[in-house]
Amino acid sequence: MNLLLRLTIWFLLTSDFSLPNIIIGIAIALLLPGPRITSASLGDWLRALREIFVAVPQAYVEAVEMILRPHRHEEIVAERVKPQRSLGLIFLDIFLITFTPKTIVVRYRQEGWYDVHYVRRRLH
Repeated sequence: MNLLLRLTIWFLLTSDFSLPNIIIGIAIALLLPGPRITSASLGDWLRALREIFVAVPQAYVEAVEMILRPHRHEEIVAERVKPQRSLGLIFLDIFLITFTPKTIVVRYRQEGWYDVHYVRRRLH
């Protein structure tokens, strides 16, 4: 499952499905050290992979929306980490939040919180 996750993130970052890039992605995924102990269930990983595939079109929609209607309001909100997340799933959560143009994780706190920076439209 970790190999699949690493390759998915690699292809999201590079957006290149050429043979050399696939070989490089597989090599990097195999060379990176694996998790020591994982407490995440298969269901958690499958939900995370589904969230990745939802985030890609969402990122395009948000980008077009920001071009057509400027977003000038900013705020930083503390959001709770989902309960019992492994380090791999926490990394994936941070990646998904940061992948979309309207949000970025500014800080991860060991106590179980993310500080998320939002760019929003004013509604008045």
